[in-house]
Amino acid sequence: MKFVSLLCATVAAGCLMAATAATAQEPIVIKFSHVVAPETPKGKGAEKFKQLAEQRTGGKVKVEVYPNSQLYKDKEELEALQLGAVQMLAPSLAKFGPLGAKEFEIFDLPYIFPCKAALVKVTTGTIGKQLFQKLENKGITGLAYWDNGFKIMSANKPLHATADFKGLKMRIQSSKVLDAQMRALGALPQVMAFSEVYQALQTGVVDGTENPPSNMYTQKMHEVQSHATLSDHGYLGYAVIVNKKFWDGLPADVRTELDGAMKEATEYANNIAQEENDKALEAMKAAGKTKFYELTKDERASWRQAMLPVHEDMASRVGKELLASIKTETDAAKCE
Repeated sequence: MKFVSLLCATVAAGCLMAATAATAQEPIVIKFSHVVAPETPKGKGAEKFKQLAEQRTGGKVKVEVYPNSQLYKDKEELEALQLGAVQMLAPSLAKFGPLGAKEFEIFDLPYIFPCKAALVKVTTGTIGKQLFQKLENKGITGLAYWDNGFKIMSANKPLHATADFKGLKMRIQSSKVLDAQMRALGALPQVMAFSEVYQALQTGVVDGTENPPSNMYTQKMHEVQSHATLSDHGYLGYAVIVNKKFWDGLPADVRTELDGAMKEATEYANNIAQEENDKALEAMKAAGKTKFYELTKDERASWRQAMLPVHEDMASRVGKELLASIKTETDAAKCE
């Protein structure tokens, strides 16, 4: 009887060990959600991170990428991250304003970065790190800044002079700075989820919008916008972020490998951003549905004159000291 009991105990222990081993071998799953198409710089960056993370960790981590708002719209995804429903996001920098980190809206200021070199000095330097620290008490850890590019304006009418914006309903992200920018042009800003913009443009709910070419092309907005102006008036970038509790709870060796994968994916994503935007612009021109316009020197100066007061108007919101620090960095940048 004792032998039978011992045998049963041994079998049970063996089953428990097998179950434990099986559980231990299950990969750590990272759900990486974003709102743009896989063919965009961000979409390709997410896929590159998936590839590198799974390779570097030897299968200990599985990254599931969900593009095109498959899981959450851009209004919902930050809450989902904080609740742990997803582990990783790459929202546009404007998304942190409504969360209480208003300083991130400084990236939305028109003409804040005279060139890409000036932008890089900010995101890779002390300012970029300090901004990420402001997310920690919100349960978020910032990992990297991903580039998209400078924006163009589009509508179903020519946008040459600032007066052309008067009365137009222009879609924006939820950002007080972008709201002020459109109002400075005489437009009526309309906050709307990215996934809803194509249909809104198609049905006339909004008249126009602003985007880097890659976003405009991959969301097929050029099919429902007859005119676009190559203004480069503002910047669109992203922050790759993770749920802080999840990130801090990872085994140290796994976190180290994921850090390395993120650095490599960031370099890749930022290197291809301009190329992807250039390709998108050429593809839209070839499609022939949108007429693209290059501002004259005088027109560009007029746009700047209309929008630059937004800097002063929004200084108290984004932080006067931060604005001064960024100006110091951008003035020191070597723009070609």
